[in-house]
Amino acid sequence: MPATQQISQHFIESADGARIAAYEEGNPDGPTVVLVHGFPDSHVLWDGVVPLLRERFRIIRYDNRGVGRSSTPKPVSAYTMAHFADDFAAVTGELSPGQPVHVLAHDWGSVGIWEYLKRPGASDRVATFTSVSGPSQDQLVEYIFSGLRQPWRPRRFARSISQALRLTYMLFFSVPVLAPLLLRLALSVPALRRNAVDNIADELIHHAGDMPADAGRSVKVYPANYFRSFSRSRRAAGVPVIDVPVQLIVNTRDKYVRPYGYDESARWVPRLWRRDIQAGHFSPMSHPQVMAASVRDFADMAEGKAPSRALLRAQVGRPRGAFGDTLVSVTGAGSGIGRETAFAFAREGAELVISDIDEAAVKATAAEIASRGGVAHAYVLDVSDGDAVEAFAERVSGEHGVPDIVVNNAGIGHAGGFLDTPAEQFERVLDVNLGGVVNGCRSFARRLVERGTGGYIVNVSSMAAYAPLQSLNAYCTSKAATYMFSDCLRAELDAAGVGLTTICPGVIDTNIINTTRFDAPAGKQGDAVDGRRGQLGKMFALRHYGPDKVANAILSSVQKKKPIRPVAPEAYALYGLSRLAPQGLRNAARMRVI
Repeated sequence: MPATQQISQHFIESADGARIAAYEEGNPDGPTVVLVHGFPDSHVLWDGVVPLLRERFRIIRYDNRGVGRSSTPKPVSAYTMAHFADDFAAVTGELSPGQPVHVLAHDWGSVGIWEYLKRPGASDRVATFTSVSGPSQDQLVEYIFSGLRQPWRPRRFARSISQALRLTYMLFFSVPVLAPLLLRLALSVPALRRNAVDNIADELIHHAGDMPADAGRSVKVYPANYFRSFSRSRRAAGVPVIDVPVQLIVNTRDKYVRPYGYDESARWVPRLWRRDIQAGHFSPMSHPQVMAASVRDFADMAEGKAPSRALLRAQVGRPRGAFGDTLVSVTGAGSGIGRETAFAFAREGAELVISDIDEAAVKATAAEIASRGGVAHAYVLDVSDGDAVEAFAERVSGEHGVPDIVVNNAGIGHAGGFLDTPAEQFERVLDVNLGGVVNGCRSFARRLVERGTGGYIVNVSSMAAYAPLQSLNAYCTSKAATYMFSDCLRAELDAAGVGLTTICPGVIDTNIINTTRFDAPAGKQGDAVDGRRGQLGKMFALRHYGPDKVANAILSSVQKKKPIRPVAPEAYALYGLSRLAPQGLRNAARMRVI
């Protein structure tokens, strides 16, 4: 077995004589990261995270008192957070003497680290602290009581009550004899155990074989700390300032600690980063990749490397534009809606990855963004080529990271009835307008889901998606398919926290008429088509509704998480008619463009 996969076991005596079982593995020459579990877990909780850190870091994890091979003190008082802090001090003092460590902790394990960080000299021993679903007792209690003292702020007051009520389950866990017995019984039933961890997929659940017994023994952590947290003497002592870089991983679906419970943490943590992820309480199991990436980014920063874009975005109090520290990909950015969308995101602080089939045009867009003080990386891309889009996504992700927002905008126009349109041209419209969106989503949505921290996709459709016209058969078909594809995909991506907006522009003054192919009935080609093209071009120009308005709608939709966004009055009107009077639109479909 390679050296980085060998596990060494140690038994370390804590300040009160408790024996703590610790496990060491990973890169012996790398920086040290200490993983601390909570209730009802053991060090096995981190089995999904360790392989992602093992190559770079020396990893130390240990079983909290009452769990695994660690000893089980009998008095309830032996399970206070002060003793948890002693255990951490003993383990790191023995296995990493004189060397600051990075800490990743969950649940009560995290609460114990907060307790340790109050001690003098803690900043010399802890280089960074990443906390998951385990807030500081002092900070959370102060959040609750400060809100209760402000009934004239209804929202803040209600949130304090809600957070206090969500902790009342601890009262049951504090009942002697009954709570340990029922926990052992309940957690011995696989279905109940799975439900207790938010129904995470079986292959992601990491529990020790004797987890029910561990839970029965270590449940003393609740009576030891719950009432003490709200004691008058503890609140009178005030909330200490923590002089260590702290990163909060906030699980937005946590049933016990709500995201707003961390909203005032910056009052007591001057160097604070916060990442909200769409996950439940047991995110170390459901999102191991997020845990590992967060530790790596924080360690890089501590070592003096440039912070990642994700870490910059997570930094609390850092001034930024609406889309600052965000990477945005826009296809079809050489002109029209794509170009204006790239400009709009750049104005709001985003870094752009722009692509187009026209090399000169996309480079001109990038140059314009750069001249305005923005950052844009230009690529040549045919979105209808699935292999090319996948290669593009792989290259972009490797060179710049996975884009946080993906705008699938590239498309082509086409006019003509179905019987007048050559088969290859009909297929070309579908390949670009629908296939380009599908290819972009296939390559980037998968990466956003795997990253685990959410993201956003914008698919540009058209009001033609719900307004049929016989002379726009191929175009309407491609946009309607894009509309329905987006509806289906939005439902699928919701569980991963990836949003999706379908943009449906109306008559927008772009160069699409000049690039649109017109297929007319036999005998009506030539001058007639050119004349009709010119008429339509003048109509679009007189409309005076530019692509910048679509770009603004895209940015607004991402911020507000709009599922469907018509753009322009006629797009809204037809959207309403498609639902109230669909037969009227079918009758109007008889109109011919050429």
